[in-house]
Amino acid sequence: MRKQRSFSVAAFQNIKEVLLDWSKPYGHIIWLDSNGHVDPYGKYDAIMAISGQNDKSFFSSKSIDKTKGFADKEKDWLFGYFSYDLKNQIENLESTNFDGLNFPELYFFQPQKIIALRNGRLIFMYLEAWEEEIDSDFTAIQKGIKRKTENPKTNQSVKVKLRIHKDAYFRKATKLLEHIHRGDIYEANFCQEFYLEHTTIDPLATYKNLNRISSAPFAAYVKHHDKFLMSASPERYLQKEGDRVISQPIKGTAPRGETQKDDYILKEKLSLDPKERSENIMIADLVRNDLSKSAVRGSVKVEELCGVYTFKQVHQMISTISANVPEGVNPIKLIKETFPMGSMTGAPKISAMKIIEELEETKRGLYSGAVGYMDPQGNFDFNVVIRSILYNETSGYVSFSVGSAFTAKSEPEKEYQECLLKAKAMRSVLEGS
Repeated sequence: MRKQRSFSVAAFQNIKEVLLDWSKPYGHIIWLDSNGHVDPYGKYDAIMAISGQNDKSFFSSKSIDKTKGFADKEKDWLFGYFSYDLKNQIENLESTNFDGLNFPELYFFQPQKIIALRNGRLIFMYLEAWEEEIDSDFTAIQKGIKRKTENPKTNQSVKVKLRIHKDAYFRKATKLLEHIHRGDIYEANFCQEFYLEHTTIDPLATYKNLNRISSAPFAAYVKHHDKFLMSASPERYLQKEGDRVISQPIKGTAPRGETQKDDYILKEKLSLDPKERSENIMIADLVRNDLSKSAVRGSVKVEELCGVYTFKQVHQMISTISANVPEGVNPIKLIKETFPMGSMTGAPKISAMKIIEELEETKRGLYSGAVGYMDPQGNFDFNVVIRSILYNETSGYVSFSVGSAFTAKSEPEKEYQECLLKAKAMRSVLEGS
């Protein structure tokens, strides 16, 4: 059982910085931030889940079915992630590529403390064993609010390495297009890794800098002992609220313009681009098919097709697909039927996953996975882990990956440039440029 109390917060502008700084000593942290984006489907401005460094309450398992059993039994909040390679449990697939990060395939925990921000209020939801700490925690947070916060400086002078250099990228892109022209697949998301070895970074400062320059609607910061995620994701994978599920795949990217006029032209060009629209429509159709597995007959709807939205770094083409599901359907069942998300795989999904596994050089791990929460009522909300930096503090390995969708109309040079565009924010944060 949880004790819930809420408090009005006057100085709301720096409360997120304060909460992140206050949480730093905890061993398990998940922070989800909408960054003020208007979202008709979102429930919170931001939400944080924390547990102690050596707390036994966190749930970690190599089995998605054990996660289902834990959720069914506890009827409480669970925060965590599904890595992309969980696909190997769901389908008859394997991943043998190099993995420099060694994150668990699946990680969930039952938080001691949850603090949510909504409509100018802080909502504390603590397990009974920690409910007496609500007042002292709020007092500590209030003291932090009164202090002046500054943009963190990382002062890093590192050089990011490419796992796949341009010539190799073109060779692999040619092979991928051969698969498409043969009819093996008709779309695939091909990704490449950028990395650093034997490196020390400040994960929280890195997240703050990445979030400052990106301000993405599904940003996330995860600390699991020595493993960290710093995410500026613009994409929702799947949300369930009551009997309704929503998925919002992204396919289609364009740069921001130097002037307001240039920006408008680039946005319009993206919205009318037949290749980008084709990519988006293919994945929207794949998502419709995935959702239909559990949906009430006739309830799957495309709420918006190929809408173009503007973010700090890029313009993105987003579709929204919804469905109604029967009462009592298990959340893990919905995840297993739709994971991994179509925007990061391709179509047909299983064939695309096999082909990209052969062509990519690294195991995706948490990249292309999903971070979020499940609540006691079986509702959930998960992002897509893209535009994200991953860090294994013990080994000193830092990684971020980017990808683009290939169809029959794709030109490798343009796909390569799209990857560099998507990598820009993470690279600038790590290299201090």
